[in-house]
Amino acid sequence: MKSSRIKAGIIGAAGYTGGETLRLLLLHPNAEVVFLQSKSQAGKPAYSVHKDCFGLTELEFTAEWNDEVDVIFFCAGHGEAKKFLQNNKVPSRIKIIDLSQDFRHNDSSTLGEREFVYGLPELNKAQIQKAKNIANPGCFATCIQLALLPLAANHQINSEVHVSAITGSTGAGQSLSETSHFSWRQNNISPYKIFEHQHLKEITESLVQLHHDSTPYLKFVPYRGAFARGILATVYLKSDLSQRKALDVFQSYYEDAPFTHIVPFELDVKQVVNTNNCFLSVNKIGTELAIVSAIDNLLKGAAGQAVQNMNLIFGLDETTGLKLKPVAF
Repeated sequence: MKSSRIKAGIIGAAGYTGGETLRLLLLHPNAEVVFLQSKSQAGKPAYSVHKDCFGLTELEFTAEWNDEVDVIFFCAGHGEAKKFLQNNKVPSRIKIIDLSQDFRHNDSSTLGEREFVYGLPELNKAQIQKAKNIANPGCFATCIQLALLPLAANHQINSEVHVSAITGSTGAGQSLSETSHFSWRQNNISPYKIFEHQHLKEITESLVQLHHDSTPYLKFVPYRGAFARGILATVYLKSDLSQRKALDVFQSYYEDAPFTHIVPFELDVKQVVNTNNCFLSVNKIGTELAIVSAIDNLLKGAAGQAVQNMNLIFGLDETTGLKLKPVAF
């Protein structure tokens, strides 16, 4: 474990995930934020965008970055991390945690001499602890994978998997679009990218990693919700497991996972919003096994998981700086 504080920089620090990463690092007992890169906000104080950080930091956004850090978090849009690493000489001693999809897939996990480990701790903890570069999972992907990993590990995915999941508007990022506009989103709901969502590839690759003998077929219907943050996914498939056996499978798999919990009650997103937790409800209904999964898309689905990965890389307890209070109401 490092005795000194982990020096961190954030690329794309003005967006939603950049802001969440900043908040976590500012309050992290073993971390120090060195720079906040944002070309659009350069020269302005961090609190001019992240107003809740007033009084926590006097850091300003800068158009530049520097290499006087131990780790860089990439919170810019998809494609930007790869472009940045191709155009800038980042010393190999600096760890990279990329929150975009640039390095998540098996066929895109290397760039030059940098090899990226898929950063889902409940799947790859041992590899993450030895890693220098992390591809942080997607938000829908995290929520859905955590509902299925125990079944894949026990070779219990033997039918089509159906997924219906709804996400808050922050999942679309800070850029304006018709479907993130308040007057469209409020009192509204809509499906999109039916059976074609970009996170399906990384979900499938993780399940195949555990369930080698077959490739699970997922039918995923995502929805845009009329709320800001959180994801609630219902995952169901045919299963021979009894209720008791299914619970045993999930509880055993997540025995050493500090943020993933099997709960005995019905779920809603407020139970996990503002935490790095995933809550799972497991129920056998007739011939179907139904798993409901809930996370905060900006924390366990993005910045919280990124900091969890940082903790693992630098030899800290993975919960350090992540014992957060849910909003509850």
